[in-house]
Amino acid sequence: MEVLLLTQAQCVFCEQAKGVIERMSHSFDLSVATLDLDSAEGAELARSTGLVFPPGLFIDGELVFYGRLSERRLRKELEHRSLSVAPPDQTG
Repeated sequence: MEVLLLTQAQCVFCEQAKGVIERMSHSFDLSVATLDLDSAEGAELARSTGLVFPPGLFIDGELVFYGRLSERRLRKELEHRSLSVAPPDQTG
């Protein structure tokens, strides 16, 4: 899964979100990138998706969470997405 974290300098919740994503990357196949909200691309992404405040967490291009990131909610979301893309059982 492609994960993009939209961050801002001196953002406590952004640093916390980085730690949560790092822990999740041990359990899920994640490709993680960060983007600065103060960059032109970051500001446009925030505007176009209605991001209220950082951090913003995008999974496969979809804004899923913003603000303080809940590890429990992210794990649940990643589990759901993992099951959605799992290949069908070939036994039987």
